Amino acid sequence: MPTTRARLGRRPSSSSYSSTISTIIFLSLCVLGVWLLTSTSIIPTKSTTRTSSDSSTSSSIASTIMNAHKTISDDAQKTQKESAKTLPVFKDSQGDLPDDALKTGDTNRPQETNEIDKLQTDVSSDNTKDSRGGDSFNANVDQSLRSDENGKPEDEKKNVNVVAAENTQGLHGTESIEEEEKQKHLETQTSEESSITHKQEAEQSITHKQEAEQITAAIAKPTTGKEKGEEDVSLDSGNDAHGVSADNTNNILSDHDQQKRLEQHQQQEDDQMQQKLKPSEEHTQGVTSKEQIKHDEAPIVKDDKIQNDHKAPVNLTSNVPVLNNENNKTGETIVPKESKESKKTWSTQADQSVNQKERRTVGTNNQDSSVPEQNWQLCKVEAHADYIPCLDNEEAIKKLKTTKHYEHRERHCPQEAPTCLVSLPQGYKTPIEWPKSRDKIWYHNVPHTLLAEVKGHQNWVKVSGEFLTFPGGGTQFIHGALHYLDFVQEAVPDIAWGKRTRVVLDVGCGVASFGGYLFERDVLAMSFAPKDEHEAQVQFALERGIPAISAVMGTQRLPFPSGVFDLVHCARCRVPWHEQGGALLLELNRVLRPGGYFAWSATPVYQTLEEDVEIWKQMSNLTVAMCWELVTIKKDKLNSVGVAIYHKSDTNDCYDQRQQNKPPMCKPDDDPNAAWYVPFHSCMHRVPSKETERGYRWPVEWPERLQTPPYWLNQSQIGIYGKPAPDDFSADLEHWKRLVSKVYMNGLGISWKNVRNAMDMRAAYGGFAAALRDLKMWVLNVVNVNAPDTLPIIYERGLFGIYHDWCESFSTYPRTYDLLHADHLFSQLKKRCKIVAVIAEVDRIVRPGGKLIVRDDSVTTKEVENLLKSLHWEIRKRISQNQVGILSAQKTFWRPNATVAPT
Repeated sequence: MPTTRARLGRRPSSSSYSSTISTIIFLSLCVLGVWLLTSTSIIPTKSTTRTSSDSSTSSSIASTIMNAHKTISDDAQKTQKESAKTLPVFKDSQGDLPDDALKTGDTNRPQETNEIDKLQTDVSSDNTKDSRGGDSFNANVDQSLRSDENGKPEDEKKNVNVVAAENTQGLHGTESIEEEEKQKHLETQTSEESSITHKQEAEQSITHKQEAEQITAAIAKPTTGKEKGEEDVSLDSGNDAHGVSADNTNNILSDHDQQKRLEQHQQQEDDQMQQKLKPSEEHTQGVTSKEQIKHDEAPIVKDDKIQNDHKAPVNLTSNVPVLNNENNKTGETIVPKESKESKKTWSTQADQSVNQKERRTVGTNNQDSSVPEQNWQLCKVEAHADYIPCLDNEEAIKKLKTTKHYEHRERHCPQEAPTCLVSLPQGYKTPIEWPKSRDKIWYHNVPHTLLAEVKGHQNWVKVSGEFLTFPGGGTQFIHGALHYLDFVQEAVPDIAWGKRTRVVLDVGCGVASFGGYLFERDVLAMSFAPKDEHEAQVQFALERGIPAISAVMGTQRLPFPSGVFDLVHCARCRVPWHEQGGALLLELNRVLRPGGYFAWSATPVYQTLEEDVEIWKQMSNLTVAMCWELVTIKKDKLNSVGVAIYHKSDTNDCYDQRQQNKPPMCKPDDDPNAAWYVPFHSCMHRVPSKETERGYRWPVEWPERLQTPPYWLNQSQIGIYGKPAPDDFSADLEHWKRLVSKVYMNGLGISWKNVRNAMDMRAAYGGFAAALRDLKMWVLNVVNVNAPDTLPIIYERGLFGIYHDWCESFSTYPRTYDLLHADHLFSQLKKRCKIVAVIAEVDRIVRPGGKLIVRDDSVTTKEVENLLKSLHWEIRKRISQNQVGILSAQKTFWRPNATVAPT
């Protein structure tokens, strides 16, 4: 530095020499200025050279260039700050980084500060090494660049090298760099390094997209026939996976070529998707706004055709879709996941029924559901094609001490649930569709003639060629059930079919013609009869498309809550109501709603035989003691029958005024809702006396009651999804209405006009059944014994259902349901019992050609799919999103040809 000052301080001896020097300096500074103004890379540090006072022209030019330097540097810094606002900012702490920032491409981010410090040291050392060579800084920069996994673009490397060379070789006259200018240089270098890093990441993202596109083009191909059904469709919530990355890239990249490259990539991707979706017709209707189809584990391809079917995305996670409509523009989900807090406020049948806890306290966990096809074998049982495991357990029935109270008709499930398959009757055909099925069915589907031989003259059922026909009558309504229904309502107009009376229990239903014709009055009837010597009564009913279960009034309570049926009916039933202290009639009293009616159409009502007179006398004494009011006895001249209609008290006044406590009132600790394997208690429960209690008043009229939260659900009670119970109820209804209309109706490959008998295997509030209310079908809602006891809510809204434990067989004949729906059922059952046995039970219940809809976590859905494939079920549709999947499958006529094996 002193040497430089001394050299510059000497005055030249002649003016020509001075002019020459000034010209050289002027030209040098001009070259430097032009380079600085045209440079697009790192701005070098500013340098000043002190000259004599005679060089005024050169000093003026130098000052102008330095001002330009400062302006350019300030603009560059301002641009970098504005650009930084649009970029994601990651803190240095690795623990605070989002998950996607810790992947392979981002592993060097936490060490970014160390790389910058190293770079600063290299820059400082290079300024002192100019005399020894100008490549030191370049080497350090190259080493830093090589530390990134994929390297920098070639044009960026070139710019960095040029700047480095200029810093070491371009200004031979510069010997000093001020500290302030050095700091600005380092900040500029650091900011540029960060920009290069982001640029590298954006290019890497494009590279991954190109690779995925190549794989998709190689694997994906238009699907037809069965291959369509095996597609895996991912419902997107509305964000395009590639679009998000593209947006970030556009913010980061300033290079025109890179941006153009990205646009070309997106255009190619859209063109390929449109070509792939042209063959799809059946399985691309109504799934979501942006549906993604992939073949098993193939890369995802967007489906733009679905936009025409769905304006709003559907969210499969939690229990609800995302609503993006006029009433919900924020995309807020309706219902969250099931709340743990709700378990504190909801009881279960497992809690209420002590015997159930003693029977099954520990289940068998089944993690491996991959069953080889050859392991499926036919059941070796006496019942053959009519096998009901819990009602045909011959070994358990033989061990019974008595059958006096029909114990042998009650449930006796095998210790290990069977995993065998039930055979098909010879000549079995696809069932006749409703409403024709109400009048006739295929004989070979239910090849039993005993009932026709015994009851044929009473218009129950007749054999007519290849059909079994049902004239529409029965013992009590030979001339038609519709006339009989009008006859009952005329007797008591307050019954009001389809308005006040919506849910009916039909005891000893026979072939269920009473319930079959109640549909024309907008009434649901739960019909039941035992599996007895009158073969296949319930099987006839279900084959006709009429709801029914196999059950008997023996020694245990019916699997229903208390006070839920609007009316109980018994036509020509020979149930001994008056025996054993009226135990059986007291069970009807338990399930009958306060203020409800009991219609008894039997011979003691209208015949004068000695036996009938005695039964009527004892029945009259019993009903008076139970505080049932005999409203009327009316005779039907056309059918030569009569009906006695009783009214259950809706207050406790009569109970309090009784002189004798017979039948006795139940103890306070006797839960009237406990119904799963609970023995009869010959007692009566008091009627609810508080306005906030269920049963205090009658539900609103149908159909308003379907969508009206029950009055006894209050805001202080937490619903099963965590919201206040009334809000939970309403949100659940909206969820299922949307999911059914947007996905189930059009997106699962199901022809709903062929669905008549349906079952919701895990109903909550009955929202799934409510969403299907306008279709000509019925849904039996099953509330699991270990789930919140919401079955009273289902009845309150005018639907019906039953308690059940799916670790056991269901009380129905084989091939009796067109569709089963399982919402997050199998993932819970895996903790308690073998899922293989549950799938075998599903195969037993569903008709050939029937369907199964599974909505569960992705792992469980895949396990169920593998099992169904081993049973030769056809996979119609797979939909998945965020670890939640929907599976639609259809049962075929396949049965194993292997040797028959024991159960």
